[in-house]
Amino acid sequence: MKKYLYDYIASIDKLINSKASVTKKIVEEHLTKIQFFQHERLIHLLVTLFYWVFMLIFMGLGTIFIGFFLIGLILLIFVLCYVIHYFRLENGVQYLYKQYDKLQQRIKN
Repeated sequence: MKKYLYDYIASIDKLINSKASVTKKIVEEHLTKIQFFQHERLIHLLVTLFYWVFMLIFMGLGTIFIGFFLIGLILLIFVLCYVIHYFRLENGVQYLYKQYDKLQQRIKN
């Protein structure tokens, strides 16, 4: 998903920086892509939160049996990876908002 998002961002940046005309269709397609990425962002947020909850549960159960603590540590690794991925996704979607504003300005001129 990261590669797809950043490839799309690069293509829109290229369009914004070029002399090519921006049509309403391009802006509408961009808005549709933003909605897709927002949905992806929501799903990853929910998955991240569930991993956090399960990690905390297993860490708490780790006081009873050490095996649960080890599972909690493995879940912690997953949580950290998801947080990094979510951070990149969040920043990419916010950058898409800025691109949308620039495309809107280009269509008016």
